[in-house]
Amino acid sequence: MMATEFHTRVMIVDDEPWARALLRRLLSAEPDMEIVAEAGDGREALALLRKDPPDLLFLDIQMPEMNGFEVVAALPPEMLPRIIFVTAYDQYALQAFEVHALDYLLKPVRRERFAAALERARLERRNSDIAPLNANVQRLLESLQVPPRYLKRLAIPRQERIFFLAVDEIDWIESAEKYLRLHSGGQTYLLRESLSNLEAALDPEKFLRIHRSRMVNLERIREIHPWFNGEFQVVLENGQALISGRTYRERLRDLCKRGF
Repeated sequence: MMATEFHTRVMIVDDEPWARALLRRLLSAEPDMEIVAEAGDGREALALLRKDPPDLLFLDIQMPEMNGFEVVAALPPEMLPRIIFVTAYDQYALQAFEVHALDYLLKPVRRERFAAALERARLERRNSDIAPLNANVQRLLESLQVPPRYLKRLAIPRQERIFFLAVDEIDWIESAEKYLRLHSGGQTYLLRESLSNLEAALDPEKFLRIHRSRMVNLERIREIHPWFNGEFQVVLENGQALISGRTYRERLRDLCKRGF
């Protein structure tokens, strides 16, 4: 194999375990490729991508709940890595990728086609300018008219039944070990989920994470005050006061500047 000067951090996203295993096996023969994350569904992938974007993403398109296009649509352009789409689409549908100069692998993935896609990714990375690639991805999404899709309701187990809570009715959310406390109109509901995964599933135009363990519904915010050491105090309509984390202060500063 030709010498390479870059070490590439790779993420694999596919809901089929056999497909992830195949990509792992193919990548294991490439010394300059390091698999840093895997996800089995779109929402998990979105949470991981927002936390630590890789250099190269192998992204399945057909996934339940949130497909690959919806994952990309939910990310800001500056967070998009280089993407190799993985798909079972027929040749007619693949014309969209070719028109927008985006690489793809057709399932089942063949070793020769994989090697060609990987070499193209290496060449693109040496070029270092990812902006044209991201522009091509955005044009693809526009041509397919794929808007981000976010949760509208949450299923909350309560004794022997399931209670459905509309996300618009949530005032704020806090993490509590392996659970989340959802505060809504004076009531509190427990949901077994991580805050990062739920953050990825909620519309960022409606919910804002202000602390590693807290997220708020923007429509419930009444006031924001500077606090100590770069923190902010966020006061909700019901009088609840929440203190932000210092690592989230830029989000609140931007919110104060642009309004909501």
